[in-house]
Amino acid sequence: MERFRRQLASVDAMPQLCLLGILAGVLTGGVMVAFRLLLQFGAFFLMPGNDPEAFEALPPLTRALLPLVAVALIGIWLWPQPRRTLRMGIGHVIERLAYHQGKMPFRNWINQWWVGVMSVLGGLSAGREGPAIHLGSAASSWIGTRLRLPHNSLRVLVGCGTAAAIAASFNTPIAGVIFAMEVVMMEYTIAGFMPVILASTMGALISWAVYGSEPAFSVPPLALSSLRDLPWIVLTALIIGVMAGVFVRLAKGHALVARLPFALRLLMIGGVTGAIAWFYPEVQGIGYDSLAQTLNSPMTLDTLLVLAVIKLSLTALCLAGGVQVGVIGPLLVSGAAAGALMGMIGGAWLPSVVTTPELYAVLGMAAMMAAALQAPLAALLALLELTRNAAIMLPGMLAVVVAVLTARQFCGCHGFFMSTLNQLGQHPLQQPLMQALSRVAVPAVMERNLVRSPRYIDHERARTLLGSKPTWLVIVDESRGKPPLAMKAANLARVLDDEAWLAEHERIDLEEVPGERLDLAPVYLEATLSEAFDTLNESSVDALYVEQTTAPMIRKISGIITREAIENYYRRKR
Repeated sequence: MERFRRQLASVDAMPQLCLLGILAGVLTGGVMVAFRLLLQFGAFFLMPGNDPEAFEALPPLTRALLPLVAVALIGIWLWPQPRRTLRMGIGHVIERLAYHQGKMPFRNWINQWWVGVMSVLGGLSAGREGPAIHLGSAASSWIGTRLRLPHNSLRVLVGCGTAAAIAASFNTPIAGVIFAMEVVMMEYTIAGFMPVILASTMGALISWAVYGSEPAFSVPPLALSSLRDLPWIVLTALIIGVMAGVFVRLAKGHALVARLPFALRLLMIGGVTGAIAWFYPEVQGIGYDSLAQTLNSPMTLDTLLVLAVIKLSLTALCLAGGVQVGVIGPLLVSGAAAGALMGMIGGAWLPSVVTTPELYAVLGMAAMMAAALQAPLAALLALLELTRNAAIMLPGMLAVVVAVLTARQFCGCHGFFMSTLNQLGQHPLQQPLMQALSRVAVPAVMERNLVRSPRYIDHERARTLLGSKPTWLVIVDESRGKPPLAMKAANLARVLDDEAWLAEHERIDLEEVPGERLDLAPVYLEATLSEAFDTLNESSVDALYVEQTTAPMIRKISGIITREAIENYYRRKR
C-alpha cells in the first residue's frame, strides 16, 4: 500500500489512477442507483403509479401542501446544524476541490441525501443531478481518504465521481466526462481524462444494468431542414441566454432575503411553490415527464410559458432561500419549454422562415444548460448523446455559442456554480500556475536525502551525520520550541575539513556554522505542490519540511521542498 501511495504521488501515476477510476465509477453508479431507488420508494407511498413525478395526478390541495411539508421537514433537519454543514450540491463539490483538496465532510453528505430526496418528492422545483454529483464525488473522495492517498489523487477521484454521476443519471457517459473536466475540475489533461473516462463508463454500465440503456427521456428524430431557420435560432438563443443570466443573478439571492430568518425563507419557498402548483403542477419536481411531453407532443402556450419562466424562477427562489436543490434538470426543462415556445410562435408568425418548430425545444434545452453553467462542450455532448442524432449538432452549436456569449457579455454571467464561489478575484482552479501544481504531490519533487540533527553536536557526531552523504541537515532545537532550520550538508563538511575552526569549537553549534540556513514551515506528505506553494507564501519562508504520520501521534520528517524546486518544476512542465 505504501508503494501504491508513492506511485500515486509521482507525476506519472496513470495505471494506479485508472484502477481508482474504475472503483470510483462502480461506487458512484451504486450511489446513484440507491438515490433513484429512494425516490421510487417515497413515490410508492405518495404518488399515483409509484411515479416520483406524477404530481399532475394528485388532487390540487395535496400537491399544494406537499411543498410546505417538504420545506418543514428540510428545516427541522437542518435548523440545529452548523452553517458549514448546509453547503451541498455541485457548488459545494467545486469549493471543496478548490480550497479543501477534494475532502468532503460526512455531515454535508448525509444532509444531501435528505435534502435531495425531500426536495424532489416534496414537489419543489429541483433536479436529481446536483445531489447525485455531490453524493458520488464524496463517495469517490472517501476512497482516497480511506487509503490516505495524496491530494492530487483525491482531485482526480472527485472528477471521477462527478462524471460517473452524470453518466448514471442521463445515460450519457461522454457528456459526464466533459462536464467533470469543464465544470468541476476546470482542466483538460490526459492524466485526468483516462481515469474519468473509465469512471464515467462504469457509472453508465451500473445504471444500464438496473434501468436499461435508454436516455433519461425520449427525444424524437429531428434535423435542420432549411437554413432559413438560422435567424430564428439565433433569436431564440439570445432570449435563452438572457433568461439564463437572469436566473443566475436571482439564484445568488439578495442581502434582504439573506437577512430573513431561515424559517421565513422556507415558508416563502413552500408557499409560492404550492400556490403555483395548485394550477400548474408541471412546475413541481424534476419535470422530465413535462420535458418528454414538450419534445414529443404539443403543449398549450400558457403551460410552456409557466415551464419556461415560472419553473426557472422557482428553482432560483429555492437557491436564494437557502435550499440547495439540483439545477440541471430544471434548466433542461425550462430551456426546452422556452425553445418550444419560440418554435410555436415562429411557426405561426413566420411559417416560411421557421420550417421545423419542433427542433427549437431540443436546441433550447442545450442552450439553457450551456448558458447558465457556462459549459458549452458539456451541453453539446449531452445534446448528441440524448438525441443520438449527429445531424442536430450544427444548429446546436450555433444555439449554444450564441446563448453562452449572450449570458456572459450582456448579463455578466460566468456560470452558476462559479458565481456562488469566490466573488472577489479569480478562482484558484482557473489560474494556470495553480492548475499545474495541483496535479502533483510534494513527494514528486521533494529532496529526500536529509538527516535530522540537534542544534549542538560534537565532532564525532558531525562526521557520523555526514557518513550517509546527505544533501540537507534539518536542525531541530526542541529545547527552545523553535521551528526547524535547513542547511546544506556541504557547509558542515567544509568546517570539518578546517582544522583551525575545529580547534576553536569543541562543540559545534549548527546555527553558527558559516552558510545559509532556511526557515522551515511544515507541509503534509499528501499535499499537492499548489498547497506547498500557498504554504510558502503564507509562512513567508523559502522551504518546507514534509511531515509523514507513521503511527498515531508519531510524525517524521520525510523530505525538504524549496521554493526553487517548485518553480523549476513548473518551468520544466510549461
